[in-house]
Amino acid sequence: MNKSDLVTNVAKASGLTKADAERAIDATFQTITKSLKKGDDVRLIGFGTFATASRKATEGRNPRTGEKIKIPAKRLPKFRPGKQLKEAVEK
Repeated sequence: MNKSDLVTNVAKASGLTKADAERAIDATFQTITKSLKKGDDVRLIGFGTFATASRKATEGRNPRTGEKIKIPAKRLPKFRPGKQLKEAVEK
């Protein structure tokens, strides 16, 4: 499913127009992104938790030349599914 399919399905399920459904979806994604940027978790009971995880700086190698390179530390978004989502997918 891509974003267009998601918008169509949300519009049908909620009775919103496609334009309104797209604005609602965009606002949801923007809100989650802003919260993660601030370092806050977003917990949606039953669905899952969006959080960030820190990755330490490491040293790697260029596969072509074998030269050592520094890989900087960074924060990455993570998602942990909730119990209800896990159970729904299992069935």
